[in-house]
Amino acid sequence: MTDEIHYQTIQDLAPRIEAGEVSPVALTETMLARIEALDGRLKSYATVMAETALAEARAAEAEIAQGRYLGPLHGVPIAVKDLCFTKGVRTMGGLAVLADHVPEYDATVVSRLRAAGAVLLGKLNLTEGAMAGYNPAFDVPENPWKESHWAGASSSGSGAATAAGLAFATLGSDTGGSIRGPAAACGTVGLKPTWGRVSRHGVLDLAQSLDHVGPLTRSSADAGIILEAMAGADPDDPTALLDPVPDMLAGLDKGVGGLRLGWDETYGSDGLAPEYAGAVAAAVEVMAGLGAEIIPVSMPERLAEYLPAWAVLCQAEAADAHRATYPTRADEYGPWYREWLQRSEAHTAADYARANNLRAACVGDLRRTMADIDLLICPSAPRTAHAVTPEISYGPIPGDWQPWRMRFTVPTDFAGLPTLSLPCGLSEDGLPISVQFVGQALTEPLLVQAGAAYEGATDWHRMHPPGW
Repeated sequence: MTDEIHYQTIQDLAPRIEAGEVSPVALTETMLARIEALDGRLKSYATVMAETALAEARAAEAEIAQGRYLGPLHGVPIAVKDLCFTKGVRTMGGLAVLADHVPEYDATVVSRLRAAGAVLLGKLNLTEGAMAGYNPAFDVPENPWKESHWAGASSSGSGAATAAGLAFATLGSDTGGSIRGPAAACGTVGLKPTWGRVSRHGVLDLAQSLDHVGPLTRSSADAGIILEAMAGADPDDPTALLDPVPDMLAGLDKGVGGLRLGWDETYGSDGLAPEYAGAVAAAVEVMAGLGAEIIPVSMPERLAEYLPAWAVLCQAEAADAHRATYPTRADEYGPWYREWLQRSEAHTAADYARANNLRAACVGDLRRTMADIDLLICPSAPRTAHAVTPEISYGPIPGDWQPWRMRFTVPTDFAGLPTLSLPCGLSEDGLPISVQFVGQALTEPLLVQAGAAYEGATDWHRMHPPGW
């Protein structure tokens, strides 16, 4: 094992595992040793599953030696957000009220990844209930790029572990931006699938009509590999789409020549630091240089009016998801999430209906924006990772919390459209900058194709946080 094997991509590692050059057992031991040595500082893992991980690695190694190679995830150590049920292993969702919750079955995403031969290292820390603040009983993951800086909201442990080489891929979830936030803050790739492309069976809800489950990885191809393994119809989740799962890597080497990429320069720069806006604009130029046609578009004029609807929908649906424990056990919730659930009590049925109508209007306007393009390009986040304190992390909700900060993520959660976030630069103080590609429904292979083309022309996805 070389010192840098922990930063290899799944795409590069898989052929070596299949050929017997890399042992899944030794690889898993290496990753567990890294977790033991480093995660006390990073705080990305809620539960490390060392014993079962080694058993899975030994089984994978034996299967491969017998010629029963399952594919590119076989023998590869990964980790999942602690929203995903794991049979016999606690799944807490960042909630003290679920500290003793031990599921009797695996989430569909977990069972499918295991069926593909992946080795599950453990469960990753997150904000309470997958919202924005943490429960004081749980650790706050560090951003591996800079201590005491935001690691990306709810899937923060997933972003941190992927970026620091403590897993070869992780699962996150995205209700208002929590795949893209960690990807942007931690300098990883994040793929939010089309809503329903991935089953949510056995995944704790934040807001059912908005929740997406997807991978955080170190390359676009790796994101496609993970997504293909876990996507598809599921009789246990009636909202899972029935559409066949395509080869997510089918266009990997096709480039972007002739693709029509929409770009709203104002949306991509207003309110952003010049270095962030400049890095995203430079990514647009890279795509143009690769042969894509850049089409000027305009994002919905009423976007600022639409965004507050997200909070109403999320609060109401979160209250429904927690009806078994809130408000009866309200004192076990942390200040941030308890206040989020309390706010739901002020919403009437008419408020929810109005919010849902605003969501529908936003989706319609976004559909018009994207009518004549293949992909939309925009920032993944409004700024680089910012400094945080325990008071900010644990709550209560800060008074300056504004829906406008979610302008690059909420519209596509409203619409359930797939997105791919990619590192596209570093700020002057050494923090990652991220560009986002937005696709039409069920165009994840095209997103992987475009991401791979961008990565082929740049080196940003190869950067790693120093000191890990």
